[in-house]
Amino acid sequence: MSDMTVREAGRKGGSKVRDKYGKEFYQQIGQKGGTTTWETHGKEFYQKIGKMGGTKGGARIRELIAKGKQAEAEQQKEEE
Repeated sequence: MSDMTVREAGRKGGSKVRDKYGKEFYQQIGQKGGTTTWETHGKEFYQKIGKMGGTKGGARIRELIAKGKQAEAEQQKEEE
């Protein structure tokens, strides 16, 4: 028996579920979860997590966008 990481096991299990139930299954459970979260926490919760970027990755994306805008502005100044 080979050693499998938790990540590999999760990926393998997720693939099996996807193959068995299809993309629609994930859409349905995502919608149910979203509806339940909305009913439990309300609009303000979604506004709060939206401002946070939702995840740590969101902060990195905001940072990259800001750097890209800055570089674009500097390039435009140089062209003038």
